[in-house]
Amino acid sequence: MKLYTPAFAALFIANLCTVSSFAAFFLFPLFITGNGGSKQDIGIIMGIFALASAACRPWVAAMIDRIGRKRSYSIGCLMMTLMPLLHLLFSGPLENYYLPLLLVRILHGIGLAICFTAVFTFIIDLIPEGRLNEGIGMFGTSGLIGLAIGPAIAEPVLENFGFTAFFLTASGMAALGLLLHLPVADRHHEQPHPATPSPSFFELLKQRKQLVCGGLALLFGFGLAATGSFIAPLAAERQLGFISFYYIAYSCAAVGVRFVAGRLADRLGEKQIIPWGLVLAASGLLLMPFVHGNLLLITVGFIFGIGHGLLFPSLNAMAVRNEPYAVRGKITGIFTGGIDAGAFCGSLILGIIGEFAGYSTLFICAGLVVLTGLGLFRLRPA
Repeated sequence: MKLYTPAFAALFIANLCTVSSFAAFFLFPLFITGNGGSKQDIGIIMGIFALASAACRPWVAAMIDRIGRKRSYSIGCLMMTLMPLLHLLFSGPLENYYLPLLLVRILHGIGLAICFTAVFTFIIDLIPEGRLNEGIGMFGTSGLIGLAIGPAIAEPVLENFGFTAFFLTASGMAALGLLLHLPVADRHHEQPHPATPSPSFFELLKQRKQLVCGGLALLFGFGLAATGSFIAPLAAERQLGFISFYYIAYSCAAVGVRFVAGRLADRLGEKQIIPWGLVLAASGLLLMPFVHGNLLLITVGFIFGIGHGLLFPSLNAMAVRNEPYAVRGKITGIFTGGIDAGAFCGSLILGIIGEFAGYSTLFICAGLVVLTGLGLFRLRPA
């Protein structure tokens, strides 16, 4: 069974497009402030998207196992296409449409949760069992590339043509994802229905293996919150230029390491790789208080990126390995939902820590939280 098939390529590009659409909304705070919103409004409006994405995961995961991966992904892509268009209805002072905007943001977050969970479950079904780490790792680069491409396309569109063109562009990216995955066949109709009902999301979460995997995903998401939300303000406070170099180094490392680590993890087992990923990710965070120049900023970004590149595919592979088709959607939901929940909690908790104790303490706390994963990892089943 081949790994790099036309179906793999189609889902790779489709995911790149939907993630690009999501990442374009990194610029959405400009819309909020431009229409009279405050920093608190940014936190609420952007945060409710992440909260909705995490909170709906048990029901999204169950839907994917019930109606199939392709049908679920189609629904998610359709929502990701329509939600940016609904933003065209909003103009003028933010207070005039605050609650309807929050509703749209909630639906947008649910759409992303469906896309993210469905496409990773979809691709896992197509990956040979002996190449899970390699397949998940290489497929995951589509999301990392999309995170860079989305803002890169959306920013000049916004600057030159305004928010109407911006929302149309975000919708168009998601629409491409919707179209590109349609030729890919789903195995859902080929699978025999189990004689007994499959375990629910919460029943699976009680299993020791999934509890450990979900917990590690949450700790990883907590670390991602630190890099995603607080690198730029720390660099600005210390008057560091070229903040984007951190993210370039991070992305290059996270993508580059997968060309080597995936096959290595499939030979050695992901249980040999995960501790290294935790240590490197934690090290990248713990070194941030010492960053006072661009060279160290780039180095720290590179270290955390390697940790990310090792952790994401290995944790995902450990979670789904040897699990039956009928529960893979729920298990992928536990894993991806854990990351989202960690990112949401991390943003809130680290923001409070940073407010009262400063950015250095914030990153030390984030690094120590990720490092506790080594203890949790030891609780995994043999």
